[in-house]
Amino acid sequence: MPYNLNIKNILRYGLYLLAVLPIFIFRDYTPDNELRYLSIADEALRNGNIFTFTNHGLIYADKPPLYLWIVMFGKVLFGSHNLLFLGLFSLIPALVIVYIMDNWVKDRLTESERFAGQLMLLTSGFFIGTAVVMRMDMLMCMFIVLSLNTFYRIYTGNTTKWDTYLFPIYVFMALFSKGPIGIIVPLISTVVFLFLKRDMKSIGKYWGWKTLAILLILCGIWFSGVYAEGGDAYLNNLLFKQTVNRAVNSFHHQEPFYFYLIAFWYSLAPWSLLIAGIFIAGVRKKLASSDLELFFLTISASTLVTLSLFSSKLPVYMLPAFPFFVYLAVLWLKQIGYRKWIRPLALFPAIILCLTLPAIFVAPHFISTIESATHPMVIVAALILTASGIVGIKQLYQSKITQAIQVMGGGMLAGVFAISFAIPQYNSIIGLKELCEHAQEVATKQGAENYYYCEMSRGDNLDVYLGVKPGKLLIKDLYDTNKIKRPAVLFLWQKAIDRNDSIQTFIKNRPMYRSGSYYYFEIE
Repeated sequence: MPYNLNIKNILRYGLYLLAVLPIFIFRDYTPDNELRYLSIADEALRNGNIFTFTNHGLIYADKPPLYLWIVMFGKVLFGSHNLLFLGLFSLIPALVIVYIMDNWVKDRLTESERFAGQLMLLTSGFFIGTAVVMRMDMLMCMFIVLSLNTFYRIYTGNTTKWDTYLFPIYVFMALFSKGPIGIIVPLISTVVFLFLKRDMKSIGKYWGWKTLAILLILCGIWFSGVYAEGGDAYLNNLLFKQTVNRAVNSFHHQEPFYFYLIAFWYSLAPWSLLIAGIFIAGVRKKLASSDLELFFLTISASTLVTLSLFSSKLPVYMLPAFPFFVYLAVLWLKQIGYRKWIRPLALFPAIILCLTLPAIFVAPHFISTIESATHPMVIVAALILTASGIVGIKQLYQSKITQAIQVMGGGMLAGVFAISFAIPQYNSIIGLKELCEHAQEVATKQGAENYYYCEMSRGDNLDVYLGVKPGKLLIKDLYDTNKIKRPAVLFLWQKAIDRNDSIQTFIKNRPMYRSGSYYYFEIE
């Protein structure tokens, strides 16, 4: 199964890249995980650490080093953090996944059907959402898909002499990107597939001494580096707290076993109804007759079941299963044909798109946090989405489902491209750069850079913008004259202000500046 790129494919993937790239050019970092990764990378560079990380002095073994290395490299390369550079490590892996899946099914689907599959995957909610945020999830997903594709090439005999080495390397890179899910998904998927094929005797061909030796050597290098830098405490945190404890009795993101059955609907939106309908029909009709379909079904189902058994759950953990859900649906849609029950499932995304234009004018009257659509590109994006929905409905009623998916998927990507140019207007809602820049100006005028935050999650990571770590204050500290070095700037979150009378009293009549849901107040 060689990987080939012709001119048409190069142009198509270039357009996919272009559709999403402006987001990274215009948007700010989100104050949650993105700022934290930057702060951790800065701290590692200051401390000279390679394998172990801390977040303001506290052990941060939540994630393996690979992505943080990328963040550190970007800082060294550019002298400051560059969102466009970092974003490429989410966006390019997403396109690689689409390309691998497309190449995988090229002998089973027409070019038009494969194009529809590409657009369905790219425009699925959590897939495109993960592609446009600064996270390591898409990187892990790419290595998982590469490992599973390599396994399948070995299984079918369509292999090269390097594949038996590449398989464990891809598995390790998935593990090294995000953690245990990187090895769990390939292991469970391939073992269950071999069991269903009554071929368990060949398991050593894939998970034999060569694979285990490569994994042990690479993990040994990693863990040795961790032990040399962080000692027993860090290694224990990495190997047990972040693996066994999260799986059995999670201290974070604990959810019931049925969590992913609910998350499926919004994670793969707007295509989830169509994918679920085809998936159920395909299982009932026993359409998984070929090795390819059985393997895709095994990966999708076993990943969903396995993740449901773990205590720690997040929708994004399902990401490695999304490509297989989507492409299995496209494969089975070809076999099922355009049935009457498919039309209402496919109409759902079309109707949602049709409602986009009126929604941007109606929503601000009901949701206070949404500003009026004053930017022209927001209206342009809404026009594109609504037009694609209308055309999609027309094609569905002409029984042209593949063309309808193409029009709607293409419309969504064009809409993303258009709305990207409106992002600078809304950066005050997205991130905290504007707020911090204003705070720095105030601190400079005051003659002292004394920054504090109170009742604000991860406020210490504002050091990425401020250059210094802001002090953390409890509510009672606001009234303790010894706790605040004046003059100072105090950062607060809107919800914290709303729910606490003491905070409201303290900030009353103080000079302030607001950016989205966050404020700073001057303390003289």
